[in-house]
Amino acid sequence: MKNLKYIFILASILTLSLTSCSDWLDVNENPNSPTNESAAVDTRLPWIIHWYTYTAGVTNFRTSCTAGVYYSNSANPASLAVTWACAAGNTTTPYQTFFVQVSSNIKDMYNKAEKEGAYYYMAAANVFHALGFMEMLDLYGEMPYTDALTGSAAPFYDDGKTIFNGCIAKLDEAIELFGKTQEPTAHALSKGDILNGGDVNKWIKLCYGLKARYLLKLSKKAEFNPQDILDCLAKAPQSNVDNSIVLCYNKSSDATEPLFGDPIMTNGNWDYAAYGSNQRISQYYYDLLTNMRSSGVLDPRMSKIVPACMSNIKLDANDKVQSYDWLRSKGVDFTGASTRLQAGGATSIQAATFAATDVTIKYNIENATARAAFIAALVHSYTVDGDVVEVTYPKGSIYVNSTDYKYAGDTVYVNLRNNSTLTGNASVGEMDMNWYFTTQAMSAGAVGSTGSFQVRPNSDQEILTYHEMCFIKAEVLFRQGQTGPALQAYKDGIQAHLDMMQAKLTEWKAAGYQNPDMWPMEASDISAYISSAAVCQSAGDLTMADIMLQKYLAMGCSIENWNDMRRFNFSAGNIGSFGVVYPGYDRGPLFAGQAQITGGSKTDPTYWQRRWRLPATLELTYNATNARAINSHAEDTNIWCIPIWWDCATDDEYYNYIK
Repeated sequence: MKNLKYIFILASILTLSLTSCSDWLDVNENPNSPTNESAAVDTRLPWIIHWYTYTAGVTNFRTSCTAGVYYSNSANPASLAVTWACAAGNTTTPYQTFFVQVSSNIKDMYNKAEKEGAYYYMAAANVFHALGFMEMLDLYGEMPYTDALTGSAAPFYDDGKTIFNGCIAKLDEAIELFGKTQEPTAHALSKGDILNGGDVNKWIKLCYGLKARYLLKLSKKAEFNPQDILDCLAKAPQSNVDNSIVLCYNKSSDATEPLFGDPIMTNGNWDYAAYGSNQRISQYYYDLLTNMRSSGVLDPRMSKIVPACMSNIKLDANDKVQSYDWLRSKGVDFTGASTRLQAGGATSIQAATFAATDVTIKYNIENATARAAFIAALVHSYTVDGDVVEVTYPKGSIYVNSTDYKYAGDTVYVNLRNNSTLTGNASVGEMDMNWYFTTQAMSAGAVGSTGSFQVRPNSDQEILTYHEMCFIKAEVLFRQGQTGPALQAYKDGIQAHLDMMQAKLTEWKAAGYQNPDMWPMEASDISAYISSAAVCQSAGDLTMADIMLQKYLAMGCSIENWNDMRRFNFSAGNIGSFGVVYPGYDRGPLFAGQAQITGGSKTDPTYWQRRWRLPATLELTYNATNARAINSHAEDTNIWCIPIWWDCATDDEYYNYIK
């Protein structure tokens, strides 16, 4: 590990020229020359929260590719989703942003808060210590922990058990600290708290909710204690009012942060899942929204999560959109037949564009069967000359600018992209975050993507939610054989997620957003869905797959889906008597990760992606000796399939993997 430098001071300087309605950017007590010593705790906390959401954003997105939620035609995340030839380029950013921007500031904020009796800031530091280091454990397994924040240029490593127990201890101390009364001269928590608005009770519920989440990770182990989890859940969020979320904004007054140049106040998940035009919904996730439990029932959340673009566009005399249809995206299949990807390659899905004038493309299709199928699917005028099919796309059309006929149909795969005022939509203002195919399309009003609920610039950044607590409760109760209460908790979780979405959609519509995907669902559709065959209605019929697939759907862009999948060994079906919990999830036909993922059968733990390799440009360059000391296989190519500590049934199993 390099001797990491604080970025906080640079961030503090940036605050001098910025203001926002969220009070993210208050200046510190010495704004002209901020230093590590002068920076006040109430100034440091919002930046810790911001950089944690950025770290969580990249982690959530890339692990969601592994979990089968998203497809990307960008090589690095595609290697996690499609080929499983896991690319080292995926691993650096979360490690870097957490250790450089978050963890170093946590220790200093804790120490300064302790001196002034600001117990709530000490507690908040512990919460983000637990959030960050547990996330690092989930990703990398072993890492510097007890020696990480000592200033050592080459800190020694700890094993997963030490890190896990350390994070639990930090949450316990946070609960104790939140129970105290701050000293009269201490900074008020409300001044720096952009997460819970200074509400100590919500912070305490967050602590207990995180403990429940973390203790659930031990479900393979003998020390797994369902009652401990239920006790934590009793003190965790009890409704959506208790959710811990970071409010995010699409503001023309926003600015870009100093490390990556991204907007400061936007959602961390958006920064990676929907900043660019590479990402799309997977077929696996899409099917849960359209055919949960093989019911054929359309989930009312589908049109809010799966993006749409304009199609069949007709322009008026001024080249403005006069009429159109909405085309809802199809999911990209990479775990099933994967016909399209097998034809073109793992990263071959192409972005559509807008025809500002009539466009003619010639496709050379030598295979007669493929040529006939291509012609049969055409909706525009064409001519045929031998093997060549010439298609004319009239002005206003949406098409793929390629002469390869295999890509022509990629218009059905709408990307997740939404624009912020700082990344392409300044001319249309804060209320329009749609992505437009081109500048001409923006002028015409031709929308290229309506975006997705969880990954817009102004989507709430979910840290801990009530619906997650309900699904944890449902799982624990089901494990105890309490199928009746488990069914109720499962339904509560579905309802809570629908209610959370509906509240945000209602807020967006009231604010004046014209994107129909940002408007509320029909109340009747919600009621019909809850009572439909897509939702289990009988305790006797409830399965673990019912619980976990609804949780998977609701969590969406979250590392917790990958964590859960590891606990149940994905679709191996060899955990207890629960059967296959994630049916249909498997290596796809384009699997090329024989070197990284070496297991030969689904019941072999090493058949699956179970961790990330340490960042080669950081730990494996600057601190390889300590990395090898804790895990002799740290530099092995197949480290990607080696289970981490909580993913092993016993300590012996774990240490046998890393010795």
